[in-house]
Amino acid sequence: MNSKPFFFLFLFASLNLLYGQTSLEAKKLLEGASKQMESYSNITFDFSYVLNNRTEQINQESSGQVMVSQEKYRLNFLDAIQLFDGSKLYTIVPENEEITVTQVDEKEDFGINPKALLQFYKEGYDYRWDINQKIKGKTIQFVKLIPTEEEVDLKSLLVGIDIKKNHIYKLIEVGKNGTITTLTIDKIEVNTPIPEQFFVFNEEDYPDYYINN
Repeated sequence: MNSKPFFFLFLFASLNLLYGQTSLEAKKLLEGASKQMESYSNITFDFSYVLNNRTEQINQESSGQVMVSQEKYRLNFLDAIQLFDGSKLYTIVPENEEITVTQVDEKEDFGINPKALLQFYKEGYDYRWDINQKIKGKTIQFVKLIPTEEEVDLKSLLVGIDIKKNHIYKLIEVGKNGTITTLTIDKIEVNTPIPEQFFVFNEEDYPDYYINN
């Protein structure tokens, strides 16, 4: 009797079982980090952002800061300020002395809605347990997310979790066009005292600005 077919069938079944287990563990890790970070009354990220495409010879590096409190946030990034008061988004560009006021789509990505940093993984992806690395004294476990829809431009997404603090540390997005964007959270502060009007837009603070509603 030839045992090879049985052996390969057993191996295939074992790999499927292992993949199922690691997928559940990966999703559980993401859920734990998301719940931990959403449990704070507010959270502030200092982050660095790198966009790279070797084929197009593009490499852009920048940094920023965002404070999130429930549905409100204030983002300083790319020489602009984005202030979301819970209903309207104010994009303030000091260089042009211009302010744009828009309604926010909750499904927008991090560049528009920092809340997506804590919620993006919840649908539209398959999960895989990936590498474990020591980075700057932190133990970072990566989870790989594969989009379940073929129409999206995203090839894969790596999410690095700081195991000790249960915080998201790094996001690496790989596009189908070869573009790789990396978001690294360099510093986190939680539950800090903030002024009552911190997320409130005051038109009087910008007397010479053009406001585009």
